[in-house]
Parts: sequence; C-alpha cells; structure tokens
Amino acid sequence: MRSPAPSPERAIIAHIVHRAADTDQDLQEFRELASSAGALVVSTVTGSRNIPDPRSFIGEGKLQELNLAVRSTGVQIVLFNHELTPAQQRNLESALGCRVVDRTGVILDIFAQRARSFEGKLQVELAQLRYHSTRLVRGWSHLERQKGGIGLRGPGETQLETDRRLIARRMEQIGIRLERVRHQRGRQRLSRRKAATRVVSLVGYTNAGKSTLFNLLTGADEYVADQPFATLDPKLRKVEIGGKGLLVLSDTVGFIRRLPHELVAAFRATLEEAREAQLLLHVIDAGAEDRLQRAEQVSQVLEQIGATSQPRIEVYNKIDRVARMRPRLETQGPVPRVWLSALTGEGVDLLRRAMAEQLGRNNIRRWLRLTGAASRLRARLYAAGMVLQEEFAQDGAWLLDVEGSRPQLTNITRESGVSFYPHNGANALGSAHRIVQQ
Repeated sequence: MRSPAPSPERAIIAHIVHRAADTDQDLQEFRELASSAGALVVSTVTGSRNIPDPRSFIGEGKLQELNLAVRSTGVQIVLFNHELTPAQQRNLESALGCRVVDRTGVILDIFAQRARSFEGKLQVELAQLRYHSTRLVRGWSHLERQKGGIGLRGPGETQLETDRRLIARRMEQIGIRLERVRHQRGRQRLSRRKAATRVVSLVGYTNAGKSTLFNLLTGADEYVADQPFATLDPKLRKVEIGGKGLLVLSDTVGFIRRLPHELVAAFRATLEEAREAQLLLHVIDAGAEDRLQRAEQVSQVLEQIGATSQPRIEVYNKIDRVARMRPRLETQGPVPRVWLSALTGEGVDLLRRAMAEQLGRNNIRRWLRLTGAASRLRARLYAAGMVLQEEFAQDGAWLLDVEGSRPQLTNITRESGVSFYPHNGANALGSAHRIVQQ
C-alpha cells in the first residue's frame, strides 16, 4: 500500500528587486519552482534595494515586515528568490524563527526529488554536498562541542570539523564514481563515432517541451509533465530522419535562469552529450513572454560547457497555446527556425525536413573500396544511411559511393581494409573502377 503523499509545506516567498533584470516573469518562475518543490505559497513579500544588505540581504525594515508575515501566517519556511550567503541565511533563520531556503536550495530540492537513475542521484548528491559544505555553521550548539567521553576529553576535533571531513570524503567518493561514468560515456561516444552514427541533442529551458518532442520524434514513452525539471536523467534513442539513416537523439536536463554552478559542475558528464552532438535542437516555449531572455540563458550555459560550434535549429514549441499561430519553417538568417506543437504533432514534418537539410549541408561525397575484412564497416555504413550506390570490383572488393560529414569519413579512413578516393561527379563508380585498375 502506497504511503500518502506528504502535505505541502506552507511557505512565504521573498523577492527583492536589485536590478532591471529582475522581472515579474522571474517571480512567477520562482513560484512555479516553489510549487514544484512541494511548497504551498501563502504570501509573497516583495521590495527593492540598490544593493543587498550584507547581514540580512533585505535590510532591517523589510526584515520586520517579513517577520510579521511569518507570525501572522504561521508558515514553516521562507523561500528567497535569490542566492544567500551562509551568514545571511543563518541570520535570517535566527531573526524569523523558521527555516530559510534560497533559490539554489529550492532547485537542488527539486532535483533530489526527480532523480531516478543511479547516475542522476549521484550528480544531485554531489551538488547538494558542494552547496551544504559551506553552510554547516547554522548556530546549533552541538556543532561546537568537542568529541569527548572518558579518556577523550580535552582538545580534539570539533563536531563541525568532523562533519566537514566526512562531507569532503563523500564528495571525493562520488567524484570518483562520476568520473567512471564520464569515461563510460566517452567510450560510448567513441563507439558511435566509429559506427558513423550522428547525434542530435535536444537543449532548452526547463518546461519548454523537450521530453514531449523527444517522445514524438522517437516513439518513446518518457515521463512528461507541465512543471519545471519534470525529468532529469539523460535519454538516448535511435531515430531515422529524412532518409539520412539512423541518428541518436539525446535529451538533456533543462536549463533555467541563474542555474546554480553546483548543478552545472555536477551534471557536466550529462551535458557533454550536447557538446559532442553534430546538431543541436534548441527548444523554446513560443508562448513565453520572456522567451528571448530564456534563449539567452540557454546560450550562456552552452557556452559554459563548450557547445557553441555545432549547427543548431531553433524549435519554437507549444504553438497550440498561442492564438493564430501556425506551423512554419523559416530558413532566412543564420539559424533555421521551426514553429510547431510537440503535443499535437503539427509542424513536426517541417522539423524533420530542417534536420535533414542541416545534417546534409556540410556533407561531402567520397567513395570507398572495402575488402572482405571490412564487412562490418560496410554494414555500419548502410545502417548510417551513408551508402548511395554500390558495385563489386573484379577482385571481389566492394565499391561504395558514400556521403557523410567530413569527421565521419575521416574516422572511416582509419579502419583497416579501406581505400579512400575522391568523388568525380555522376559517373562515380565508373571512375572508381578506373582508379582501382590503375
């Protein structure tokens, strides 16, 4: 029998505007994050300051207002839509008499709830430990006591020092495990490169509809929900697009405004899938008022992980929620744009066409002479959709007219039993016979 779902914690949100970048959309987004973390927001305290107060972040006057709101509502927790220093968090908890959690803490809590795979749980735990390692001093007296007992009294290691040492040891253990995962993913990527398999990666702001689009393109049945960070664990599926052979489509964790550095570092092994992809599909919520700002946030995270050189397609999703918006493909400009609805399937054919064009734009045609020892390579070339035509040479070798990206063909030339020739136009195979005979 399932245990009943825990009742939501009553909470107050504190949102202080410090700069023009802080907007109403930012506050609404944090309300969604708080709800997704399991909080029932009963009140919101807003204000503005030129600079944060170094002691309490919000200043004495706003602290009194927030204290009055806590007393009148009886909440158990106050959620700050800002990053707090450990000292600020400790001072606020002492003044308000309840728990205080900042923006990073809320996001980490959501990640802890949503992680399902072994790798995902390790990544979240590492991010939490990095975050909490600087926040052990919380005003609780037991952290200042010396370890002691009969024969153990006197100067020694404080409980605080013990906790810090245990956290550091656990972080080291998790780091070693995640490094193994990183190496394993590297071997998988190497295998895909050897198999001439191209990777297309979905990236975008959280709750933009990436998982829904992933299911639509691959026929998978991954969990989707209209909430931030509905899924965290990376997903990889094979799919065929526009006669270009089998591709691997990967779905990555969603980004968000002011994504905590702890999460970027912890999920680096997962985000490397986007860096290694041959094409990025940047999924954008077409109905979001701040979609341009959200797209810029995604670009910043991609720059952090070194995923800026790949070609990309901007996919404006959720047009079914916008009045008088129809599917269309825009090819003008440096980046193609596709407007579609992953929920209804409208416009997905335009996306497939754009993907095929982008994947084939930088292709080159060559042709290969394969000996019998390269039969597995021949099968991989067919599986990747790179073979345009084939004939047999007089000595029994295969003559293949192939088309693919330059990195793909470069990897193929490293295989044994392969001869690599330039393409000479329409009569490629005839030219191939002449070259081989010479």
